[in-house]
Amino acid sequence: MAFHLLAEPIRRYVRDQRWEELRPIQAAAIQHILADDDNYILASRTASGKTEAAFLPILSKVDFRQPGVRVLYVSPLIALINDQFQRVETLCQYLDVPVTKWHGEASRTEKKKLLDQPAGILLITPESLEAMFVHAPRSVKTLFSQLDYVVIDEIHSFLGTDRGLQLQSLLARLRRAGRARFAVVGLSATIGDYAEAKRFTGEAARTKVLLDRAGKEMHTQFRYFPADRSGADLPLDLLKDLYKQTSRSKALIFPNTRGLAEVVAVKLRLISDRVHGHANYFSHHSSVHKEVREYVEHFAKHNQRQPFCIACTSTLELGIDIGSVDKVVQIDAAQSVASLIQRVGRSGRRDGAASELLLYATNPWSLVQSLACWLLYQDGFVEPLRAARHPYDLLLHQALSIVKERAGIGRAALLKELLANAAFTEIAPAAANEILDELLRIDWLEALGGELIIGVEGEFTVNSREFFSVFKTEPVFKVVHAGKTVGEIPYSLQVQEQENLFLAARTWKITGIDGATKRIEVVPARDGKRPIFSGGGGTVHPRIREKMLEILVSPDDYPELDELSQLALRSLRQQFAGRVWPAQLTHERPALVKDKGLIFYTFTGTKINRSLAFLLRQLEVDFVFDDSQSSFGLAVAVHLLPALFEQLRLFAEDVDFHLRDALARNPALIDFAKWGTKLPEHLQVAVLKERYFDFAGAADFLRNTVVV
Repeated sequence: MAFHLLAEPIRRYVRDQRWEELRPIQAAAIQHILADDDNYILASRTASGKTEAAFLPILSKVDFRQPGVRVLYVSPLIALINDQFQRVETLCQYLDVPVTKWHGEASRTEKKKLLDQPAGILLITPESLEAMFVHAPRSVKTLFSQLDYVVIDEIHSFLGTDRGLQLQSLLARLRRAGRARFAVVGLSATIGDYAEAKRFTGEAARTKVLLDRAGKEMHTQFRYFPADRSGADLPLDLLKDLYKQTSRSKALIFPNTRGLAEVVAVKLRLISDRVHGHANYFSHHSSVHKEVREYVEHFAKHNQRQPFCIACTSTLELGIDIGSVDKVVQIDAAQSVASLIQRVGRSGRRDGAASELLLYATNPWSLVQSLACWLLYQDGFVEPLRAARHPYDLLLHQALSIVKERAGIGRAALLKELLANAAFTEIAPAAANEILDELLRIDWLEALGGELIIGVEGEFTVNSREFFSVFKTEPVFKVVHAGKTVGEIPYSLQVQEQENLFLAARTWKITGIDGATKRIEVVPARDGKRPIFSGGGGTVHPRIREKMLEILVSPDDYPELDELSQLALRSLRQQFAGRVWPAQLTHERPALVKDKGLIFYTFTGTKINRSLAFLLRQLEVDFVFDDSQSSFGLAVAVHLLPALFEQLRLFAEDVDFHLRDALARNPALIDFAKWGTKLPEHLQVAVLKERYFDFAGAADFLRNTVVV
């Protein structure tokens, strides 16, 4: 039935693809999108045909004979745009509809052609859309005044992030610049809060969710190789086993960090060389040069017979098409269930093929966290991602962007537009006024003739390429061999001549460093070490830690665990044995008495643990904190915990003074928010409370916890 609703050219496309039938999400999307003009969230597993689910009905519905860009596709990655461009362009050839890429690496000729004759479909990133508003506002109206649809790919990657708030604001500005009633279609495989996804469109009341719950058969194994004390990156036995498990497969390996991805790729290649195995070992992450990454993607997608291994980070979590993958490997625990779902979805992509997942752990706590994520995944849990309701720093950024876009705007008009924007509706007018006052004070804005314009100091900021993004980028050195860029690394003590390092799955010796041009010359070498990258671990949701405790106090066996994993779990469980645990855990948490102090295990999320650590510092209580174990080593007797909890709770409920003092001593505390340092002090405190800490959650935890 759904097939016959499509326009004839689109039906011809489907027939030419030799599809036996439409996927469930495609059939549902066709029937609904063609029937009304509402917003939609299309949610189904990876490789279920969501891109076609959006474009088949949209292309059948939209009148592309009318001038202007009719469909805007927004992607979180340039690489994903380049990948999806081919799919969308092939589809659009049946309608003779032009498709254009618009990002920093795209053809200027094609961009100019589109500006001269706006038509068809445009693929863009949020940053490029921001740049268009700032530097080419007339182009925004020229291109988008007749917009019918905005398709947001991997919408979950925007939920709960600063980048997502930026995109939400840009959608509101697009509505103001052109057709107010364009519809939004979001695509995702991993959404934990559909209400938040609906809110993201800016029109929650007219947003519907189409959900395909169909899963895939999954074969899962946990393998345990304890890390030794030599300081090695990964146990040699783990690497040898990893080679055996993947040497005849097409595999993606996720080691959580860029540095470890390089270690895995290089060491597996060395093992393969020794046993005369294949040479198809690659690394894929943001510090590998884009041409190298594109080669890896092309090789994986078009290679039909040869096995390969790609050691990667989140760059291959999203929907870049790399063809069929046999196995996905996770080394030590993923930071979220959502991330695990994205990674698992990359394997078994052929119809009917089971997904195969290997989870390696190098310490007992990582093993338990991996198991917790896996069990929650089976239960259908995905972390709910809630956007900030008071993103004062993003309002500051968008205020500058709007002033630049308009080449001057009255203060009242600017405030009205900002506060009507869906991203900022919960910000009070007084706070928005304070932000404008601060921008005037630091000369980022200037009042002239009844209008606000960009100030002298603000010009340097707004005209910088860094202005378009709301996330910080680290200064890096380009790594070059024989005139070709290999990748880039941040400056560190490691950047010195004759130092050897891994990058792009190869080993290099640094032969020259040009500090002025930030360029490093390298030649191949035989041995080296992983490059040093900045960035810490992710934020772990409280439910994962709660599940870890449930596992540790449970007698259940898990057939997915190998023998060493079972022994490691049994050993860790012994630490929490000998207590009476209720059948259903709620607020119970263990404390282990050690010498003159104790270890208190919170088994809660990173933001609450971070808040508890901050409060303990304010009380000047000696402690040792390990977030990976969710534990606090406290130099207090166990019977004093109730009094300590009460004091910490009181501090948590009146923490602003302590945060102001902490900011005065360490302004870098707000560095996670790129534009946060320019806010008035009390708004910096508000941003810290909402996005970095969770003092309300900490107060509830302290109020309700029962020590066992």
